[in-house]
Amino acid sequence: MHYVCTTNTCLPMNKLHTYNFQKIDSYINHREGEIKFGEKVEFIHDNEPVESQLELSKANYVVFGIPENIGVRASGYNTDCSNTWEATLSALLNVQHNKFNKGRKILVLGHLDFAEEVALSEELDLATEEGMANLKKLVEKIDKEVTYWIQKIVSYNKIPIVIGGGQNNAYGIIKGCALALNKTLNAINFDAWPDLLKINGRTSCNAFSYAIKEGFLKKYLMFGVQENFIPKYVLSTIKKNKTVIRYTTFEELFIRFEKGIDFELNSAYEFLKSAPFGIEVDCKSIHNFAAEPVTMNGFSVREIRKSVSQLNKSDDVAYLHICEAAPKLDSPEEFNRVGAFISCLITDFIR
Repeated sequence: MHYVCTTNTCLPMNKLHTYNFQKIDSYINHREGEIKFGEKVEFIHDNEPVESQLELSKANYVVFGIPENIGVRASGYNTDCSNTWEATLSALLNVQHNKFNKGRKILVLGHLDFAEEVALSEELDLATEEGMANLKKLVEKIDKEVTYWIQKIVSYNKIPIVIGGGQNNAYGIIKGCALALNKTLNAINFDAWPDLLKINGRTSCNAFSYAIKEGFLKKYLMFGVQENFIPKYVLSTIKKNKTVIRYTTFEELFIRFEKGIDFELNSAYEFLKSAPFGIEVDCKSIHNFAAEPVTMNGFSVREIRKSVSQLNKSDDVAYLHICEAAPKLDSPEEFNRVGAFISCLITDFIR
C-alpha cells in the first residue's frame, strides 16, 4: 500500500501492529497478591477501529515502539536499536501498580513494524552513493508512518511516549505533533551529539535540522552535548540562530563546573515553555549505557531520570522520545537492565 498525501497528512502503509489481551498477558509475570501494570493498561482491541479506541480511551499517554535501525545505519553506524522496544515492554508491564504508579494512565498501542524496510536495507550496498541514497529514502518512508500515527494520537489529546529505534524518528514525532496542534514545537535533547547535521538525505543525525527547516520546530536546546562532538559548522549555525537554538555542554556542567544542572534545567524550561515541547533522551548520552558508541563520560541514569521528571511539571510537554539504546539479545542482564531503566523513565514521566 502506498501513501495518499493531502496538504497536512499522509495515509499509512498499515505498519501498526497492535496487541490483544493474550499478547499483553504473555509479558506479565503474575504473582499472587500483586497487581502489575500490564493488568491495568489499556490496549487496542482487534474488533474496533484504532481511531475510535484512541478517541474513547481514558488513558493520558499512548506508548508505542519503533523497532528499527535504518536511520542509524544511514548515519554510518551499525548499531542495532531494534531490540529496545521488546526490552521496555517486558519491564514496563511488570511494574507494580500502586499509589505511585497507575497503569490505567497508559494505552499500549503496539509497534510500527518495519521488518520489510529493514530487510530491503540489508540488501543495499552502502559503500555506493546509490545504496546510501536508497537507504535514506527508506528513512523517509518511516518518517511518514511515524508522522501519521503521532498526528492521530495527539489529535485525540493524548501524549505519545515513543521507544526507538534511532533518533531519526524525532522528525516524524515533531512533525506529527505540530500538524495535530497546528503550531510549531520546541524540543530539548539529552544527547552527547548535536544531531543538527547537514540536510543531505534523512538520517538519525539530522532530524532536528529537517524539523527546523520545514517549520515544525522553532526552539531547540541541546542539553549535555559534548564539546568534542560538535562540528564547527554546527556552532556557526547555532550562532546565527542563537535566539532559537541553544546548548549546554557536558563539560560546562560536569568538568569545569561553570553551570549547575538544576539551574540549567530551570533555564531550559523557561526557554522551552513558550510552546508545547518534546523531551528527547538519546541513550548514548548516558554513562556506560548499552548504546553504540558507548559514552565513557555522560549523564548518570539518576540525572536523566531527575531531568525528565523536573521538566514534565506542566501541560507544556507534548511527547517523550527515548532512543538509541542497543541492548543485545544474547545478554539477558543487559536486556533487562535497559528495559528496567526505560520503564523507570516512563513512570517518572507519567507521575
